[in-house]
Amino acid sequence: MIDLFHVILLGIIEGITEFLPISSTGHLLIAEKLGLGARSDLFNVGIQAGAILAITLIYWGRIWQLFTQWREPANRDYLYKLAVAFLITCVLGLIVTHYGFKLPETVTPIAWALVIGGFWMIGAEAIAAKQADRTQVTWRVAILVGIAQMVAGIFPGTSRSGATIFAAMLAGTSNRAAATEFAFLVGIPTMYAATGYELLKVLKNGGAAHEDWTALIVGFVVSAIVGFIAVKWLLGYIRSHRYTAFAIYRIALGIALLALMPTGA
Repeated sequence: MIDLFHVILLGIIEGITEFLPISSTGHLLIAEKLGLGARSDLFNVGIQAGAILAITLIYWGRIWQLFTQWREPANRDYLYKLAVAFLITCVLGLIVTHYGFKLPETVTPIAWALVIGGFWMIGAEAIAAKQADRTQVTWRVAILVGIAQMVAGIFPGTSRSGATIFAAMLAGTSNRAAATEFAFLVGIPTMYAATGYELLKVLKNGGAAHEDWTALIVGFVVSAIVGFIAVKWLLGYIRSHRYTAFAIYRIALGIALLALMPTGA
């Protein structure tokens, strides 16, 4: 029963943090350090897929439009850019995996990523505010968003949504809503692919029998429900607010972790 409660808490944390620019992976690792228990890679990626399901449902109208009206030049161009950003992430991800990259086991690098990312967000918002309001997604934006996704994957605490949104804003899509939409849409195939990859690894290595599928399903469902609520709120929030509040939260959390967590934790 206690473990099920921990799984629900992890699903809630994932659902809230996956699309807010505060790092879901970082928060999950912190939660594990604080006593919610270490989980398998499949569990961590699987509950992220729950949040991605939420964003799929929220953007379903836009997705349907892109694929059913792909002959329209604007939609076709947008799809091409989504595909390029996704492929860049995949290629870089395979390279990193080939060289045996693993997530850090201590909170310290996550804390530093939270602090540095917070200051970077404040600076990026200030720069974007001085630019003309642009909603167009350029090829430069698509390429940098693809790279930013991989950078966020390598450095937990960076935040995939934060890295991609602000990469888009600094590269030319200065409109927050437009940058956020592109970043979120790129995340849909990326996280589904990551979940499928981890699932294949588990099945190939015979780990399916040892996986806690009940915990995975519960975490997935909780993450999807909470993620849906969180994204709906965020999309309304950014219409009239900057991301500064999230930057301040990141900085405060990072400093608190550096001050309070024991060395090597």
